[in-house]
Amino acid sequence: MTKKQVDIPHLSAVESAALTKRVDEIVRDFRGQVDELESALGMLMIGRLFGWKVLVLIHNKRTIRKYEEILGINVREVFPEEGPLAHKSAAYELVKRLGQYWKAVSGDVRVESRRELSGP
Repeated sequence: MTKKQVDIPHLSAVESAALTKRVDEIVRDFRGQVDELESALGMLMIGRLFGWKVLVLIHNKRTIRKYEEILGINVREVFPEEGPLAHKSAAYELVKRLGQYWKAVSGDVRVESRRELSGP
């Protein structure tokens, strides 16, 4: 069985340098709990790959706002709606198929394992 290959857009040297500089600035200026910083930086790194719709599905509004504040961003402005790896989120694929995305985000529709990722 072969694994599905997904083309992940690589950052250019300029984009990589800018991202590294931004991370350095965020860490330098941060005051607070280091685990929150670490989680916010993780969201920054994977947001371009999964897109903001997956992020909003797996995190509650309060957490998204907290990470946006730490990072100085708005996820809907910085990340694509759906990134090249969004399909790995089984919950996202399910609610998308059912046409129940916003109901799942609001909690009106319960989604099991919303934080689980599937294979390639």
